[in-house]
Amino acid sequence: MACYIGLMSGTSLDGVDGVLVHDTPGGPALLRASAHASLPMPDALRGELLALNQAGANELHRAALAANAISELYADAVTQLLRQAGVAATDVAAIGAHGQTVRHRPQEFDRTGYTLQLINGALLAERTGIDVVCDFRSRDVAAGGQGAPLVPAFHAACFAQPGTDVAVLNVGGIANLTLLRADGDVQGFDCGPGNVLMDLWCRRHRGTAFDAGGAWAASGRVDAVLLERLLAEPYFGRAPPKSTGRDLFDAAWLDTRLAATTASTQDVMATLAELTARAAVDALRRHAPNTRSLLVCGGGAYNGHLMSCLAELLGRDSTVRSSADTGLPPEQVEALAFAWLAQAHLARRSGNLPAVTGARGPRVLGALYPAR
Repeated sequence: MACYIGLMSGTSLDGVDGVLVHDTPGGPALLRASAHASLPMPDALRGELLALNQAGANELHRAALAANAISELYADAVTQLLRQAGVAATDVAAIGAHGQTVRHRPQEFDRTGYTLQLINGALLAERTGIDVVCDFRSRDVAAGGQGAPLVPAFHAACFAQPGTDVAVLNVGGIANLTLLRADGDVQGFDCGPGNVLMDLWCRRHRGTAFDAGGAWAASGRVDAVLLERLLAEPYFGRAPPKSTGRDLFDAAWLDTRLAATTASTQDVMATLAELTARAAVDALRRHAPNTRSLLVCGGGAYNGHLMSCLAELLGRDSTVRSSADTGLPPEQVEALAFAWLAQAHLARRSGNLPAVTGARGPRVLGALYPAR
């Protein structure tokens, strides 16, 4: 039975999550992990990746070295997964590796635009002895799409309930929303910031990587004036297909909107948590008003305060649950999706949903780096 590995490092820049999964011949494959590894992002690499989100000196050289470094970290995750699962590298059909997004500008500049995920697929194949599939987003962008989000097709395979409207909210650095309709239709888009602004504020004022459980945000009060200023961002009102990232929601974006505020640091934190929740709930109400079931995955599912904000905004007639309630740990979902996309690539099966990304049609995603 073939195995696949999925590797994900997201906008939060907190680390690498990896999963090893066993294929199921003739059935929906890769929906449960046999092994999971999580490696923290080294501080120096995190700082360099964050800096590469902006133009800077000698950035081509620095980006190439950063791609090598993230690939070495991915290789360490693969070693852990193989050891944990008791699987040989020769038993793994392919690694699906997302890479680290440092620029995401689809449809801009020359109407095609680009998306850039730093990874050295050749180096990862060399280090692991396993075929590597990476650069999943570029093919969709070349076909006129946003290149993101790519997880809605996987969400449909995992979470769809025929006859019932279900929404899936992935809260990583950026939050993306998948709408699984009762009739089988699937829609999805980036709805706004996830953890990215909250993490930024936490590092700046508390010296910690994130607000554990949302405790600091829960100690403050939402500043209504500041919240409305944040929600005035035109991106929130744009119709899908759409995607975003640190190219928009960064420190400069936040500082510009904080310039006139007198809110305390904890009140700003509470307001940023409310922003993430409001952007998601407003989008859900706008595009799928009859949906009463929201599943949350990604690191944000562990933020108890954020989960409470979502539940309060949606009201008592709706349910907000972690994907863990379905048997899928929140931190594994995106890595599983990229294992699933690697399998789709080898099978020459399309991995994008044109209704989600806006691409001209279904496309086989990714570039293959054979190990042998």
